[in-house]
Amino acid sequence: MNENPVLSETFLINQHKELGAKLASFGGWLMPIQYTGIIEEHNWTRANAGLFDICHMGEFILQADLVKSNLNDLVTIDLKDMPLRACRYGFMLNEQGGVIDDLLVYRIADTEWMIVVNAATTGGDYAYLKKHLTGATRFENVSPSLGKLDLQGPLAPAVLTKLVGGDIAALQYYTSGYFNLLGEKIIISRTGYTGELGYELYMPNKKIIELWQKILSDKRVKPIGLGARDTLRLEMGYSLYGQDIDEHTTPLEAGLQYFISWDKEFVGKAALLKQSQVGLTRRMVYFMADSRRSPRHNYRILHNAQDIGSVTSGSFSPSLGFGIGMGYVSREILAGEKIILKDAAVYITAKVVNKPFYKNGTVKSKEIKHANTR
Repeated sequence: MNENPVLSETFLINQHKELGAKLASFGGWLMPIQYTGIIEEHNWTRANAGLFDICHMGEFILQADLVKSNLNDLVTIDLKDMPLRACRYGFMLNEQGGVIDDLLVYRIADTEWMIVVNAATTGGDYAYLKKHLTGATRFENVSPSLGKLDLQGPLAPAVLTKLVGGDIAALQYYTSGYFNLLGEKIIISRTGYTGELGYELYMPNKKIIELWQKILSDKRVKPIGLGARDTLRLEMGYSLYGQDIDEHTTPLEAGLQYFISWDKEFVGKAALLKQSQVGLTRRMVYFMADSRRSPRHNYRILHNAQDIGSVTSGSFSPSLGFGIGMGYVSREILAGEKIILKDAAVYITAKVVNKPFYKNGTVKSKEIKHANTR
């Protein structure tokens, strides 16, 4: 076994080093975890605008008729009624209902789609789709040539308006458009993973350094690492693939049934229907500690002195000042009930709560309910 695997690097790796970023492995990539500190970067994004290097994510382009291509049967969301320039979050499932990956699907033309997937699963996702798609005129992994930056925070619209003009204000939540920037026609979507108003920008890698520097020249923007990205998404109760959901968990167990279109066929539907009829043997819960102490991955969850599950994600919440987390338990527990989070000598008292933990983000409450994007 290779104990020191070669990590991939984004085109921005030297920019991160020059900014003094702490770098670490994430999904097979060497990525910036923090620059000035996770809490400082977290709070800056909540109040201003933060810029994230997300170039490690995978992007595929499919040019094909939706029905003939079989794409709609490979994802849990219904794409048939999807308007032009809309984007939707959903899952690819295996036959057992487990999550192969969570993804975003963009309709960028009548018969053209962009599929955005997680970094660590890009190769497997491409192979799976290539095997099961039919009648496609083009199916291409464009990840090596396409970069992605996320601009998130309440000041993001003002920052982006300065770069691309007032048309950016017309973008509704979960829609995208083409914009001219740095001599390129690029896709920008009003999506994100922070609970704040924000955008995701898809720029050819040949211009990604120039775009990074251009956005950071605005004093309202600071670079933000994956450490703060994790605390921001956790405060919203957003799931992280490979940690909170994977091939051995179903969307029903994860409480993500909103992203399932039951009135169409899709791989894994039969397994989910059976699971909904038989009943769940485990389910996701969200909890807040009674102190600043932070639950961590794999801590045990105890209820009435019985071990009923484990933590999948946990951290100190910079916005709330308490430890927060999420995990799977073997019985239904109502909001307000007390639990214990335990690991060896660590013993944290907590209570079950409803998500999101943080309710003051600039993404509207009705939008938060329907969002779980990476």
